Amino acid sequence: MAEATNQNPQGAIESTVVDWSSDQTVFKGVPWGKAMMWIFLLSDTFIFTCFLVSYMTIRMTTGAPWPEPSLVFGLTVFGMNVPLLLIAIMTFILITSSGTMALAVNMGYRGNKNGVFWLMLATALLGLSFVGMQAFEWSKLISEGIYAWENQMEAAPQFGSIFFMVTGFHGLHVSAGVAYLAIIAFRVRMGKYDKKGYDIVEITGLYWHFVDLVWVFIFAFFYLW
Repeated sequence: MAEATNQNPQGAIESTVVDWSSDQTVFKGVPWGKAMMWIFLLSDTFIFTCFLVSYMTIRMTTGAPWPEPSLVFGLTVFGMNVPLLLIAIMTFILITSSGTMALAVNMGYRGNKNGVFWLMLATALLGLSFVGMQAFEWSKLISEGIYAWENQMEAAPQFGSIFFMVTGFHGLHVSAGVAYLAIIAFRVRMGKYDKKGYDIVEITGLYWHFVDLVWVFIFAFFYLW
């Protein structure tokens, strides 16, 4: 067999292709919706990667000093400035929402319609609270003179534009995810997927986990660097 493979490498390649393309589990068992979601997430990964690479390029090439995250994103609590308090709460909320989404997928595997509904609804409410906190953060920065088109701080003028662009794009994804979760949750509640299974719950979970993962990178780049 080894000699045949060495003597005819083209045949070995063709044999491998045939074996993989006929694999019922790896390829033909994947729902069409899940495959399309993976393709969408892959394209979205390229977009966020371009944004973050652009941010790093701007940050490392600008001659002006970059704003100190602990000061810009701090909150005053009882007369004391607490660095990154709001951001820590927002991150905790998104991480928690990943847990509730994972539990919803598990309930979908078990066919527990009520469990899926309430856990997806909880995930949507956590996402909605995240968007609300992000809106508060934006309003705070704007009130302090940081805009998308200019920056009244004695720091790099590009800070506002790149920050609002990247966090806004991510916030748009979270907002769309909240609507997506709510729609699927109520469709599950109405029994739309009882006969077809709960693959849609797992597909929704893929999107939501992606949104959470992207936030981890945004958190590291914008708030910790």
